[in-house]
Order: sequence, then C-alpha cells, then structure tokens
Amino acid sequence: MAEVEEAALLLPKSSPVASEKYQRSAPSEVSTDQTSFLAAKAINNTHQPSEDSIMVFPHGGIVEDTEGYHHGYQAAGSHHSMLLSDRSFVENTTSNMQTLMHLLKGNIGTGILALPLAIKNAGLWMGFFSLLAIGVIAVHCMHMLIKCSHILSKRTTRLELDYADVIEISFKTGPQRLKKFAKAGRFAVNAFLIFTQFGFCCVYIVFVATNVQAVVEQFYTELPSLFLFEVMVTVALLPYVCVRNLQMLAPFSAFANILTVTGLIITFQYIVQDLPDTSTRPAFSNINELPLFFGTAIFAVEGISLVLPLENKMRSPQDFGGWFGVLNLGLVITICLYAAVGFYGYLQFGEDVKASITLSLPTDSWWYLSVKLMLALAIFISYNVQFYVPIKILWPNLQHRFHNRIIRRYGEFIFRIVLVLVTFGFAAAIPHLDLLISLIGAFLSTSLALILPAIIEIVTLSAEDEHLPWYIVVKNILIFLLGLVGCFTGTYSAIKDIVNSF
Repeated sequence: MAEVEEAALLLPKSSPVASEKYQRSAPSEVSTDQTSFLAAKAINNTHQPSEDSIMVFPHGGIVEDTEGYHHGYQAAGSHHSMLLSDRSFVENTTSNMQTLMHLLKGNIGTGILALPLAIKNAGLWMGFFSLLAIGVIAVHCMHMLIKCSHILSKRTTRLELDYADVIEISFKTGPQRLKKFAKAGRFAVNAFLIFTQFGFCCVYIVFVATNVQAVVEQFYTELPSLFLFEVMVTVALLPYVCVRNLQMLAPFSAFANILTVTGLIITFQYIVQDLPDTSTRPAFSNINELPLFFGTAIFAVEGISLVLPLENKMRSPQDFGGWFGVLNLGLVITICLYAAVGFYGYLQFGEDVKASITLSLPTDSWWYLSVKLMLALAIFISYNVQFYVPIKILWPNLQHRFHNRIIRRYGEFIFRIVLVLVTFGFAAAIPHLDLLISLIGAFLSTSLALILPAIIEIVTLSAEDEHLPWYIVVKNILIFLLGLVGCFTGTYSAIKDIVNSF
C-alpha cells in the first residue's frame, strides 16, 4: 500500500489521480487556525492572474508569472504561518508514523542489494565511510529543498510545492537574468524524474531475470540465456502493466512489501554469521573503481523526489524537518541499514560478492533460494508502481493529439506496451545489473539528489530581498562540483565497463 501512495505522491497535482489524492474539504465548524489555513488556500485559489501571466506546462499545470506571485504574497500576509501548522482538520493527511513508513519504503529498494559490491569497488573502510558521507550530503540536500520550498511558498502563497514547482518558482522569483530559465528548470526536473523511473524499470527486469535464472540453474544443466529470462519477464509484464487503476495495485504492493522485509531479514541474518576479520578485506580499493561506487551509492540514497510530496501530505508538517523530525529519523534508519548491509555483505563474501547480494547467498538451501524468488517477485510487482508515474505524466500529453475516439480511449494500453518493450530493450542491451545501477545513479540520480538542490538554494537566496552568506555559496559550489564530477566520472566508468563487457 505504501508504494502505491508514493506513486500518487510523485504525480503532478493537475493529473486526475493526483487531484483526487490532494482533495481537501473543511468541516462545518472551524477553529481560528483552520480559518487561517482555509483563507490562505482561498487566496491562493481565487487570485486570478491575467492570461499573459500564466505559463501552461505539458502536464497541464499552470504557474503564475512573477507579478502574480508577489501580488499573492502581499494578499496572503500572515496566512502563511499555516504553512507548517497542524492540519488535523484536513482530510486525507498522513500521521507522522504513516509518513515515516512511506519514507522508508520509498528509499529501500534494489539499491540496497547492490551496496556490498559498491563497497568492494571502494574498499571496506573507504566504502563504508564514503557511503555515510554521501548519505549525510544527500539528506542535507533534502533539507535544502524543503527550506527553499518554504521560502518560495511564502513568496507565492502556494501551500504545496513539488520539486518541479520549486525549481521553476526559484528562477521566476530570483535574479532577473535567470527568469528565462524557469521553464527549462521545470522541464529538467520532470525529465530526470521520468527517466529515473524508467531506469528503475530497466533495473527491475534485469534483477528479476537474474535471480530467477540463479534459482533455475540449480535444477537444470542446460540453462537458457539471461536474455531469454528477460524475454519471459517482459512477456509476463505486458498484461500486468495494463492494470491502470492505482488502487487495484494496492494489495499487490502490500504483498510485495511483506516479501521485501522477509527477504531482507533472512539475508541480513546470514551475512552477520561467522564473519572474517576486517583485515582480510582491503581498506581502500582501486581508485578507478570509485566512480562505480559513487553511482551505486547515489542510486541507493536518492529519495529526494518524495520529500516535498510527503511533507505536503502530512497532518503535522512541522514535524517533518528539524534535527529530530520524521525526515532525519527515516533517513538515519535507512543510511544505517545501507551501511550495515554494504559493510557486512562485502565482509562476508569478499571478492566473491555479486551484483546483488541475493546472488551471493548459498545455493544448496531452499531457505536461501526462496529469498531470491521472494525478492524477484517483490520487484516484479513493484514494476507497475514505478511505471505508473511516467505514464500518467506522458500519456495525457499524447492523448490530446489524437482525434480518434478509440485511440484516445484505448491508446494508453498500446503506449504502455511500447514503453515496456523500450525498458526491455535497454535491459537486454545492458544485462549487467551492477553497471546498469551505477549508470542510472551517476547519470540521473546525481542531478536530482545533489546538483539541482545546490542550484536551487543559491538561486532562491539570491532574490533581491534575501541575504546570501558566503559560506552558503561555498558549500553549494562544493556540492555542485561533487555531483558534477561524480556524474561525469561515474557515467564514463559505467559506459566504459559496459562496452568492455561485450
């Protein structure tokens, strides 16, 4: 269920599903706080800008021009004190515990299973501490995005902003010379989000096929190639992705969550048994392998796309940020789990560790073979949830181009099938799970997790009425350079190794 909720959260609020998820209604009797909140919402909704001050974007959302923003800011005044106030009177909001569960599920996926190999690429201690450092930087970037969202909400009287909203409004209300990049910024975020989701789908096909093959090869000597397993997985996906109703996926998602937790528990209890001494593993590996480590690590920790939607949906959004907020609690748990699985996984298996830690588990026990099948089934089920987000963004842009009623009504099925075949094509072209994860992490996740937040904070705080301390500039330049270097070196190393593998 959590995974289905996360898919809805990532959708633009203008989409039919997202609109339904974000509907709000006030009770007949409201308190002073409720009145303030509803007044702010009313001002936000009733301010009607001129046609010239509206930009229409592909997904159907509208964003007012700078004049509209500042007009709304003056009109709303103190109503934006409700931005982080209690929203217990608002329907369809989530508790702190529900938000924490969504945050954990959204961050723990296939990336964690590839971390032991990532640690191997960096060295035991180098990889362990570097993973912690990357995790801390990624969490800091999430806090930067939240802070900028609050600043921009106050400027624009919009109570709920997503990632694309934040980068667009930061440029629209920032320095004059940067306003022309607002639309490009929004397009970039949505493009990175869509390609990242499709990248996950490619990884899922390879992961499922590889783990199923690992089980089947224990019983048959003449084994089909990995390509044929990927074909079988894709054929099974074709009818599954035609399930368009998000709520119909909820039972499957809940079952997948149970399988994932069970599989991880069984895996972890094995890797902490009879551990060798840490001196048997190199503390630092070959420097040429560090970019591959970076790509996999950033693939695992990139959960920034969920941060703003989760906060927007909270009953008590003031509990999300801060030192002891939901975000820090969830990410501390996640990063510690990442570090533990990566560290102990590499320490246990050493140079024999494989692209997914499940492939390194013993093959002479049904107990551990079942882990491969459990996680393969869980990831297979999760494919449609990851697939849902880009489909709901892309298909409406194509649908209105067709005038034939049959195509407008049933064309989405063909579109879904074509995109599944596209993800299969990439998965078949790059059948190496570790290299595919590293490539997606370096090329796509780095931009969302590191590069864009650094740009957003500088642009947001560079507005005329904001103070931009020098240390903020230095910090963001360093984060930007880390992301840029990691992006180029990680992408280059992954592509080079992919080419050399053929």
